[in-house]
Amino acid sequence: MVSVGQPWMWAAFVIFVLFMLFFDLFVLGGRGSHKVSIKEAAGWSVAWVTMALLFNLLLWWYLKRHLGVAVANQKCIEFLTAYVIEKSLSVDNIFVFLMIFATFKVDAQYQRRVLMYGVLGAIVLRALIILAGTWVVQEFNWILYFFGGFLLITGFRMLGDKEEDPNVENNALLRFASQHLRITKYSQGNRFMTRQDGVFYFTPLFLVLLLIESADVVFAADSIPAVFAVTSDPFIVFTSNIFAILGLRALYFLLLDIVDRFKFLKYGLAIVLMFIGFKMLIAYWLHVPTGLSLLVIALVLSASVIASVVGKDKLG
Repeated sequence: MVSVGQPWMWAAFVIFVLFMLFFDLFVLGGRGSHKVSIKEAAGWSVAWVTMALLFNLLLWWYLKRHLGVAVANQKCIEFLTAYVIEKSLSVDNIFVFLMIFATFKVDAQYQRRVLMYGVLGAIVLRALIILAGTWVVQEFNWILYFFGGFLLITGFRMLGDKEEDPNVENNALLRFASQHLRITKYSQGNRFMTRQDGVFYFTPLFLVLLLIESADVVFAADSIPAVFAVTSDPFIVFTSNIFAILGLRALYFLLLDIVDRFKFLKYGLAIVLMFIGFKMLIAYWLHVPTGLSLLVIALVLSASVIASVVGKDKLG
């Protein structure tokens, strides 16, 4: 599959991601335990969005020099659209993270570490899913119509779903781990493993990490096909996904206390998925420009946020 990403560009991006993760984990105290403040979360959220936009600008500059302004404009609009899709759909992850932490009564100072390792796992899993998806799309182009139908059905289901929290304690992965792993009865601070009487045990915090990882796999099933509706360039798909994932933890702490106020955002996300699915299904007969897709997505999400705020004010 043709991609604008040269081998050195892939290598440079991976090195950048590894550096940022190392910087966060070992320099900024990601291994430590502390409650993330709104100021810290806002700072990191702005930093990640800024880095994504700077990356897009650098990509545009490079492509303009080597492939022309038309290709540069197209690929950068694709990146921005894919990034907005991933960023907006990641809000659904936040609802699930809140529910998992509440169910296991994870203290606020330990949530940062869990999400840090959750991000590490999510990057690896997303990379594997994207590579597999790229190969499947290349070999079986018709799969895009399957993706389109899947997203359309998912959007309809989101519109009709009742506001009920899924039962985390009945999760199949959680049941399997509880039955086949040695789990301590009580938490051990920020540890995922501990040693008792010479035997290694996993802690309840490790179960939380497993649920966080499994939740990301579930959401990747929606978000990655949605990005393939925007572009089939693996470099654009990968970089937009990873930038959204890197900023997910900061976004979680930023929206921690207010995310439940955006009650109409779920419906906006559902409409976005339905729009993307419909776009994929009609692609053979009608091409919807990426710029127009970006505009529609931005308008739908903005309308759902405004409706949530206005609705809350009227109810209040």
